[in-house]
Amino acid sequence: MIAFVSGGARSGKSVVAEAVIAEWQAVRGGERYYLATARPGDDEMVARIARHRRQRGDGWVTLEPPLAFAETLATFPRGSTVLLDCLTVWASRVMFEAGLEDADGRAMLSAGLHEARRRELALAVVSNDLNEELPPRDALVWRYQAFLQGLHRDLAAEADRVIEVVAGRAIDWKGESP
Repeated sequence: MIAFVSGGARSGKSVVAEAVIAEWQAVRGGERYYLATARPGDDEMVARIARHRRQRGDGWVTLEPPLAFAETLATFPRGSTVLLDCLTVWASRVMFEAGLEDADGRAMLSAGLHEARRRELALAVVSNDLNEELPPRDALVWRYQAFLQGLHRDLAAEADRVIEVVAGRAIDWKGESP
């Protein structure tokens, strides 16, 4: 089972994704894994990471996977429940830290989704929807936004459930709660 949880910045995406994970874990049992993609590079990010940790509480095995997160998924027990938060930060790392091409990033995402299916993992992926703003004027930002939206299209096509979060409210566009 794969869910894609998308929405604007500070819309409540992580809370909704954590609720999806809780539903799945109630049925499946086992460990809950949190794949954190953010790096604590400045004071604001340190505070956000701390807030997210407090918000989700105990009971999570938190890991900071490499960009090729399929390798990490391959180590989890079959049937585990996994939250990847967030694809937006992961995409920026792919593009700006690793300097990879869009096709390479899309292939890494595809490999991760394939591994989740192969291992029968319940995977929820959180990402920001950047289409709510005016198109960027900067060419590099435009390229990043196009890359992220390509990832979103790939993920939405593969996902069993697609959820948009608006003002803390979940809207199911594809699939539904178990």
